[in-house]
Amino acid sequence: MRPTGKGQLESLYFTYPHFEAPKDAERRGLSNRAKVAIVGAGPVGMTAALALAKEGIPSVLLDNKSTFNDGSRAICIERQSYYMLDSIGALDPFLEKSLGWTTGRSFYRNRQILEFEMPDGENEKYRPMYNIQQQYIEEYLHDAVARNDLIDMRWQSEVVAIEDLKDGVELTVKDSEDVYDLCADWVLACDGGKSPIRKMRGLRLKGENFEGRYVIADVQLDHDYPTIRRALFDPACRRGGTVLIHRQPDNIWRIDYQLFEDEATEDAIQEDQIRAGVQGVLHEIDYEGPWNLEWWSVYTANTLALDDYRDGRVFFVGDSAHIVPIFGVRGLNNGLADAINIGWKLGWVLNGKAGPDLLDSYTPERRGATMDVFANASKSARFMTPPTHGWEVMRNAALSLAMDHEFAGQLANPRQMRPYIYADSPVVTPCSDEFTTGPEVGKVLSEVKLNRGYLSGELGHGFTVLCFDQALADAIQSAVSREHLCAIVLSSDGPVAEIYGARKETAYLIRPDRHVAARWKAATPAEVLAAYKTAVCK
Repeated sequence: MRPTGKGQLESLYFTYPHFEAPKDAERRGLSNRAKVAIVGAGPVGMTAALALAKEGIPSVLLDNKSTFNDGSRAICIERQSYYMLDSIGALDPFLEKSLGWTTGRSFYRNRQILEFEMPDGENEKYRPMYNIQQQYIEEYLHDAVARNDLIDMRWQSEVVAIEDLKDGVELTVKDSEDVYDLCADWVLACDGGKSPIRKMRGLRLKGENFEGRYVIADVQLDHDYPTIRRALFDPACRRGGTVLIHRQPDNIWRIDYQLFEDEATEDAIQEDQIRAGVQGVLHEIDYEGPWNLEWWSVYTANTLALDDYRDGRVFFVGDSAHIVPIFGVRGLNNGLADAINIGWKLGWVLNGKAGPDLLDSYTPERRGATMDVFANASKSARFMTPPTHGWEVMRNAALSLAMDHEFAGQLANPRQMRPYIYADSPVVTPCSDEFTTGPEVGKVLSEVKLNRGYLSGELGHGFTVLCFDQALADAIQSAVSREHLCAIVLSSDGPVAEIYGARKETAYLIRPDRHVAARWKAATPAEVLAAYKTAVCK
């Protein structure tokens, strides 16, 4: 999502803190050398800092603002992102505050044409999707950052220059007191879609710009409609357009409505126009009660990415590496996955647990994920905002057909984001055995509810081998005794074995980010050790 204009009224439910830049005394105590410098303290930058800290790696986190981003912005966090938040010790307040949901409904001219349910069940630890405003996302991540002594957080600190060194990178930082140089072994650019670091490095995003523009508005009102995703196609309030509605905590409703070609952005973001647009949507859903306007902005749908997410000792993470359409809640979730991916890999390299070539797998894995997002999000974007008259005719024909034929309504399914499968990654080992079930190589592990909790809770800190026989686990543990890997034993006739298609000789090698690095129907300790060494480039 790329905002192009915004408005902020005084929030009735959230108090924005004010953070000062380091003072003179603090600055004199600051080191001018960092293991990792992270530019941008949004959700992606803070997640990357916490992922590095989990591996014992200190970082300096720089942001040119004095507080959190305003407005709801990214509001939908998917299930796998909650596992990521759990892994970095930040999850509890998210679970307490956010609103979980499983259902989406699409309407055409005020008639429902689709109701979809995202996969859920007793084996799932978290709901498929959660709604929570970005202010809270940043607040809760910042609370975790503030508790961590390995993270040096510097607000009101703008990076104005970057230069390569023989053994690192030198950043020129400007804050409210002075300008100083900060040298870092590595830099993570988490500075958003307009990334200054990307521009300083002479790099540009490539891809496709869509014509559709949407106003997004946070509205506070008391409404008893359930927490589901609503999409209104061709509603009376915006004939020919599309409207999206999401419920958020604190009785805040997020309303997105499409702008037409003859509506100028600078006019559309005026407060009186926003109020009129919101009132039309509320009338459409039969709400005539009082409401308050909190915040608004405008975004355009784009599919843009760098060719390579690495430039020497600089890695681009989140929106600095790619811009994805909002449809299917892919932006923030994709960025968090970037942060976790580079966080554990850079941490392991700096700790000496992995070889430096592991860092070369970041772009193939995460750019591959971006391309997968583009493939699905582009379909959604073309349906939500047809780019040509021909697309509009086909879209309207499909919607009209859906009035009487259930199958056509599936065309209005937003194809919610799912974790990318790293099947083609250079650091996974392809499976030559025949499995009829279970998570394939490169896929995130399948959760299973156990008597004592969940399978994910059994995993070790680093790599874990799932075994279904004690003797095999002992043999593997002996073979890898000097490696950062542990083997756990599960019943060969229990629920995990059934879901994973396992017998006593079966083993799964799981990475720190919960993706499957290798699997065997009949494993040997030598094969497990070889796959582990491939996974860590040793």
